Amino acid sequence: MTLLTWNHACRVRVRAMDDQHGILMDAMNELRLAVVHGGGREQVSKLLDQLIEFTRMHFASEEHLMEQSGFPGLADHRRLHHSILAQILEAAHRLQYGEGVEMRALLCSLRDWFIEHIEGADQEYGPWLNDRGID
Repeated sequence: MTLLTWNHACRVRVRAMDDQHGILMDAMNELRLAVVHGGGREQVSKLLDQLIEFTRMHFASEEHLMEQSGFPGLADHRRLHHSILAQILEAAHRLQYGEGVEMRALLCSLRDWFIEHIEGADQEYGPWLNDRGID
């Protein structure tokens, strides 16, 4: 389970989204470090809650830009967002109520999703927004 690192493939060329992706990356890395270094349930739960809060804000920002610009892939993109957010929320709920959560598996899944999503689906809206004067 390696740390996420920023690279050229992560850029969508929309400054606000690139900045937010960097913050999401940092939040996931902080959560990963807490898990790897044996952080307690309370610490891990707090970091997971912060990740959820920022993820919600980021998804809303991204979807708002797509909606404003008439991006044709908005509905599909929104479904991808709902799917990963539901997975994170379920893990947070289980952790909060003392149920078993395999955090390493969750973190690996989040990491893989994050990379795939940014280097895949998010690349579709960058040029669309750039063509409409959003950079």
